[in-house]
Amino acid sequence: MKAPLFLLLICLFSCDKETFPGIDFRQEMRDFVGEIGDYAKNADPDFAIVPQNGIELTSSSAYLAVIDGVGQEDLFFGYNKDDKATPEETSAYLTELLDAVKANGKAVLVTDYCSTPGNVDESYQKNQARGYISFAADRRELDQIPDYPENPNQENADSIGSLSQVKNFLYLLDPEPFSSKQTFIQAISSTNYDLLITDLFFKDGTAFTALELEQLRQKANGGKRLVICYMSIGEAEDYRYYWQSSWKNDPPEWLEKENPNWEGNYKVQYWHPEWQDLIKDYVQKILDAGFDGVYLDIIDGFEYFE
Repeated sequence: MKAPLFLLLICLFSCDKETFPGIDFRQEMRDFVGEIGDYAKNADPDFAIVPQNGIELTSSSAYLAVIDGVGQEDLFFGYNKDDKATPEETSAYLTELLDAVKANGKAVLVTDYCSTPGNVDESYQKNQARGYISFAADRRELDQIPDYPENPNQENADSIGSLSQVKNFLYLLDPEPFSSKQTFIQAISSTNYDLLITDLFFKDGTAFTALELEQLRQKANGGKRLVICYMSIGEAEDYRYYWQSSWKNDPPEWLEKENPNWEGNYKVQYWHPEWQDLIKDYVQKILDAGFDGVYLDIIDGFEYFE
């Protein structure tokens, strides 16, 4: 969860930067996203690049040229506490930046964390009024398909070929409650969401195959959806294939402290060549599986270093 805005502003002006002299942390993240975009689009020009949070980076036209959309958490609900309204000043600050992104022809995907039906309805109404594509997640763990509303917001039978056509999405990362891959696939296939954001791997560690992705693309009403893969680039996760057990006692120089809010997630010096090589290998696995794009998380990792 993001810290309150006033704390971030204090950090911008008061935190010690002497540990990494001469590094522009924001530009390093922009460059990293750009390299991922160039790498992926060289293999598949239609591959979508969607960074989540870190919306301040979109002040750069070069950065905007690389990405196909942006993701934003907690815009109207969840910033300080799940199912609680985000402070108006924070929403206003974020919507001003998101509106500028939308004006540049990029998709805006918003994930609000709320579960009370009235809050869910308000979230969808506010996002739709601004032309944002939104999902009201009833659990921050993102491990289930919400029971409410019964059908996706702006449900449709269209076959979706690009982010510009998406009217709604499902963000489902943690498959732990699902007994098998096929159970997971069947649950998704029974819905009519235009876009699914999910992980490359099921809970047993096996990656989704091209055939399984085709099943996930099938909407219950006969249309087709996009399937985009989640990937964290601002933190290393100790449950990923790249993690080495020796890192606990002998960490690489680019591995930083564990995130106190998410066990097993470690901050990284995301500009370090070794970390970037690991991520490019990860992107290649996503490309090989046949996903339609990548949803890049911990883009706001620059705040940790600032």
